Amino acid sequence: MSTTPPSSTTAAPGMAAEMTSPAAPLPSATILGYPRIGRDRELKRALEQYWRGAISAEELGGAAAGVRAATRERLTALGLGECSSIPADFTLYDQVLQVTATLGAAPARFRDLLDAEGALDLDGHFTLARGQGSRPALEMTKWLDSNYHYLVPEIDAATPIGYVDSSIADQVEEAAAQDAQVVRPVVVGPVSYLLMAKPSDEAAEGFHPLDRLGDVLHAYGHLLMGLRAAGAAWVQLDEPALVSDSWGIEPDRVLAAVREAYSWLGAIVERPQILVAGTYGSLGEALPVLGATPIEAVALDLVAGGLPQAEALAALAGKSVVAGVVSGRNIWRTDLDAALTTLERLRESLPGGTPITVATSTSLQHVPHDVERETSIDPQLRSWLAFADQKVGEVLTLARGLAQGRGAISAELARDAELRAQRAAHPGVNRAQVRDAVAAITPADRTRAPYAERRRAQAERLGLPELPTTTIGSFPQTAEIRRARAAWRRGEIDDAAYDAAMRAEIASVVALQERIGLDVLVHGEAERNDMVQYFAELLDGFVTTEHGWVQSYGSRCTRPSILWGDVARPEPMTVAWSAYAQSLTDKPLKGMLTGPVTIMAWSFVRDDLPRAQVADQLGLALRAEVADLEAAGIGVIQVDEPAIRETLPLRAADRPEYLEWSVGSFRLATGGAAPATQVHTHLCYSEFDVVIDAVDHLDADVTSIEASRSRMDILPAVAAHGFERQLGPGVWDIHSPRVPSLSECTELLQRAVDALGAATVWVNPDCGLKTRAYAETEESLANLVGAARAVREGL
Repeated sequence: MSTTPPSSTTAAPGMAAEMTSPAAPLPSATILGYPRIGRDRELKRALEQYWRGAISAEELGGAAAGVRAATRERLTALGLGECSSIPADFTLYDQVLQVTATLGAAPARFRDLLDAEGALDLDGHFTLARGQGSRPALEMTKWLDSNYHYLVPEIDAATPIGYVDSSIADQVEEAAAQDAQVVRPVVVGPVSYLLMAKPSDEAAEGFHPLDRLGDVLHAYGHLLMGLRAAGAAWVQLDEPALVSDSWGIEPDRVLAAVREAYSWLGAIVERPQILVAGTYGSLGEALPVLGATPIEAVALDLVAGGLPQAEALAALAGKSVVAGVVSGRNIWRTDLDAALTTLERLRESLPGGTPITVATSTSLQHVPHDVERETSIDPQLRSWLAFADQKVGEVLTLARGLAQGRGAISAELARDAELRAQRAAHPGVNRAQVRDAVAAITPADRTRAPYAERRRAQAERLGLPELPTTTIGSFPQTAEIRRARAAWRRGEIDDAAYDAAMRAEIASVVALQERIGLDVLVHGEAERNDMVQYFAELLDGFVTTEHGWVQSYGSRCTRPSILWGDVARPEPMTVAWSAYAQSLTDKPLKGMLTGPVTIMAWSFVRDDLPRAQVADQLGLALRAEVADLEAAGIGVIQVDEPAIRETLPLRAADRPEYLEWSVGSFRLATGGAAPATQVHTHLCYSEFDVVIDAVDHLDADVTSIEASRSRMDILPAVAAHGFERQLGPGVWDIHSPRVPSLSECTELLQRAVDALGAATVWVNPDCGLKTRAYAETEESLANLVGAARAVREGL
């Protein structure tokens, strides 16, 4: 890399050479990002139409521009109209993939998709995300401790890196042209980008993506100049990786990278002012390092990270501080009194005269748009909630209170206190029977018979071959299934007609699995709208939304349920469907449940009770369901916990307490199962090697995991750990529309057998098949079963 930061003499062709750094102050209130799928999922629909060939690239671009314009208009109407108070954080698929495309950093298998300038076209962009033909997509994993997924960059010494795509700057120009808005572009910062990357398959031993920091900084330098030329007064560089200490690299090297990155970028003359956002936790030792660089502002997450000590805040002298006191992660009203107290303490602790901007703790991409649209939710409960639009209002209220004093927002403070009192007094919030049952839990309730005894009993009962084949649970949710469910909910068909439609689908799925030759079957979950919402609708203490969509990845959106009160199970939830399916086959059939940690992680969880207690309430409800499934003759029960990794604390010191209660709640749910009942669990995109000790302590008999995109690269860690139970590393990446060939499945399965031994390995896809179509499902499962047979023959 050049030892001198880019300047007018190194600017890319067409950039202005005589611009000076702007001096626009940050506004008094802002947000760090906003939902980007559209209020009615307009982006989702446009993407999927484009992938089907139903609309052109130009039409997709028009739909995306419409979502961006609607966002700017809405945020302006809500009161975020000051210069740079509106973030420009839109991306067609993923914010990390957007940086990969901006840099042209395509792995070798995609390199032929780059044009002469090193850029990807639209289809190339989506090929990295979704795969195509023989090209597997980029690996996907969870974004920090959220339920958002990002596409993992693959970097090596030869990866092309430059500023080759101006899409981010184009959004700035678009806002100026259409709305006369000076927006603040939001980009994943260079250090987080590289820490969240992985070495490519071609990387030399010992290579770390951070080795390419110099090249990435040079590209970011030209990006910043491009943003300034487009009219950006500020740029927000998100550095959430700095709040974690679990990247497998020495902390001193990370801090040195932060120092180098922001000293170098800060020295560029012709750039926007730089706001570095440390979100999802505390910046810790990175805070004084950032304070010593020539950037103009730092954003602190004061919800997850807490208020730093005055000595640490002293490092921010001469900078602006963006105070994240409104949670970007949950949907509960902000405690205005507590948040304002935090802001007042922050002002007292900072060097005198330090400007403070009130903000959200993270982007609002994790919450739905507008709670006022949820007219089916009880008005009292709805009054306790704040979605993205309401959180903008809270930010503005707190900014006014900080600037003008508490008296200026006395009415808002009084109303908030009144609603908090109403919530605490609600009878569903505290159920004595539920609290007493949790208090009565003993260690014996979380303990099954020894594994060796269980394995013998299960082998005798189930009689499975080596390398048994199964799926994770769901089968494709067809248009017919969705139409029947919608008609039932609208009252157009009665319960009997709906049940008949679902039973017909279950019978079809069971017959299909028998034809393909799977060993352990599932009922396909036709009756389930979602693996969490289905249970939320049947358990006391939850409410669901109509419009509460949030992005999970790409066009995939979920509607998290709201866990607002104490949890109880009024009646069995899954037994009738599983028992019916089992009656159709002599093969073992899995009962399918979602685990307590995942139900919590994929819901908006109450903020007035310790999560350990909430998890145990769910564990007790699921324990009763397990007992009823056993009584109905179900010999295999899967309790999915794909979220156990995503809610792992970002700092290692905070993990033991989390793992104790999260693992404990799973063991409470399954601890009553008989030795001959085989308990499965499933983890997806969960970096299994990071939580292998915890997974071992779950004490499930069989664990299935995502492994195909990473090509089984986690298995050496599993083997080194000495994991003694059975494991199903996925051989089919169901998050891509491509069908894996028989040879591909066989190769991956053979890798698993070589690493772990045939007696340990199960054969399954990475995840459920809900989002796939039947044609690709049948072909892929046939290849999966064929791979199992081929590897068995070679044992």
